[in-house]
Amino acid sequence: MTWQHLKDLKLIEFEQAADGWGDVGSRAYAAKERVENEMLGKLRNSQQGATADAALGDLARLARNYQYIHAECGLIRTALNGFASDVAEPRSRLNSALHDADALGFTVHQDGSVSYPPIAGPPTSPSAKLPEGGTAAAPKGPALFPGPSGGPLLPSQQGPLFPGGNHGSFLETNPNKAKAEAIADHIASAVRAAAEIDTRYRTVLSELKAERGLKVDDAVWADAAKDLQHTRDAAGSYLKDSDIPHGKSPAENTAWWNGLDQERRDEYVSLYPASVGALDGIPSEIRDTANRVVLAETHGTVQTDLAALRAKEPPRYEPYISPITGREVKGAQIESKAWKDWNDKQKELDGRLKGMDQIQQRLTSPKPGLPEGYLLGFDNSKLGKAIVSIGNPDTADNVVTYVPGTGAKLSNIGGDIGRAEDLQRAAAFSDPSHQTASLLWLGYDAPQSILTDATSDSYANDAKDPLGRFLTGIDTAHTGGPVNSTVLGHSYGTLVAGQALAAHPDLPVDNVIFVGSPGVGVDHAKDLGIPPDHVWAATAENDPINLAPSTSEVIGALNPILNPGGFLDLIDDHTILYGTDPTTDNFGGRTFDVPPGKELGLNGAPAHSQYWEPKPLGNLADIVTGIKK
Repeated sequence: MTWQHLKDLKLIEFEQAADGWGDVGSRAYAAKERVENEMLGKLRNSQQGATADAALGDLARLARNYQYIHAECGLIRTALNGFASDVAEPRSRLNSALHDADALGFTVHQDGSVSYPPIAGPPTSPSAKLPEGGTAAAPKGPALFPGPSGGPLLPSQQGPLFPGGNHGSFLETNPNKAKAEAIADHIASAVRAAAEIDTRYRTVLSELKAERGLKVDDAVWADAAKDLQHTRDAAGSYLKDSDIPHGKSPAENTAWWNGLDQERRDEYVSLYPASVGALDGIPSEIRDTANRVVLAETHGTVQTDLAALRAKEPPRYEPYISPITGREVKGAQIESKAWKDWNDKQKELDGRLKGMDQIQQRLTSPKPGLPEGYLLGFDNSKLGKAIVSIGNPDTADNVVTYVPGTGAKLSNIGGDIGRAEDLQRAAAFSDPSHQTASLLWLGYDAPQSILTDATSDSYANDAKDPLGRFLTGIDTAHTGGPVNSTVLGHSYGTLVAGQALAAHPDLPVDNVIFVGSPGVGVDHAKDLGIPPDHVWAATAENDPINLAPSTSEVIGALNPILNPGGFLDLIDDHTILYGTDPTTDNFGGRTFDVPPGKELGLNGAPAHSQYWEPKPLGNLADIVTGIKK
């Protein structure tokens, strides 16, 4: 790049090109929405059979192809706008230097050198010689008079540092020389900066292309994740992730979002989809759009990682070394640690993919009669997190947020999504005149073991603030009148819900339901910040949660001195593991009937999961819709 190229650069053309790619991306997104919400829905509700299933699969792939086009066009648009924005600064410096050269009568040559004229007029003393003109190139060493960008001060920035008189030497100093050097240096530094920017964006844009007939599969989405990172690296100074209000309140998130024009909103979604998708308080459609890209790219990346892992399977067996003799036992083999670690990692990645498939299936192929799904959160770190809504919570009359308990994680999320679907269907039956959005909030790392993890309240303590922000964000983003908000906690999820309500008594929650609860972290319903008659609880007779010890039993077990004769074991203090049992009168809330459930047996503890069967589900729906008062 030469200074002439930089001078002649028409930034408006790049901005117009960016607008064009933005228009293509918008059209692709609109096409995706039509395929998902019109074509897929109508075909699913009206046709059955192998031919219909094949057509549904083709349409689902078409929708994902449009989603990919929308995501990639967004990156191209952001890259073009980023280039125009970034290169504007060195171009401005160049124009300033050229203006100074013109004002001084200097000549700027194609190579960036600057010619300056001699000093006219008589010398200041008989022994002095008038300085001649010459040509100055940009100095290679540190600038003598540094300017704001690290180069020398331009003549327009200079003060009395450049005197024009005699310095007591026989050869007078030509002040034009230093001025020309400063101009040449600014020209060179501007061109260098522009060339670096050009190279950076040229590399990124060259990667944002697809071959004709491209099949959008996991490998392509994995590549799209790399495209995203590379574009982010290039345009990070144009659009900063640090400008997104991470960890702020929903009100602050909303204010930030509302302060952006549509173009800038689209660019943030394109460049930082995970950050935007996690913002409580902004519209659900925006969060859904961003998180679907994160889901697709994460799925592609994990699938690629799994394929690479499987290609490097270590030997499964190794000779058995006796711990007694320290020698190899002839003919005996055991599974090697390397293989066990490899197999555990393989199972983990497989499980994550299964969970992501279940989310994707719900988003693109909802069951007949159910509203479209929204992905309001997704994070593959640790155990994996996801927030899935059945119906749009921004426009629904009733919103119920289901918080699952012990054992919940990304790899088995399908069952919890199914519970949210069942509750939405039951609520629509209970109150067909109003819309209900049913959400699964797996926004925390749940305990995985009943006997170890679930005996600690640390998981709930970590989850109470994120849940509080989410519930506030649902209310903040809601449009079209008041919303009836219910929180439904199951098992350890009741503790999470209870802790969130107790820690944030001003949460916009109208009702709370606890089922199969080990305690909710408080002793009385009035401690939850909502009217006690809006606090509901139920535990099945055969739910093994009833075996959780009371406070008296725990004290007696920990300190037998305080429990002579086992008298504490006989005291019914109405407590359970985490505070007063919410199904007792002492708690002060309300209860509803549920069947006793199946007894504990070889198949585990079925009664702990039977709250979504028809009878209890009907009660849940009546509470969520306000039918049961």
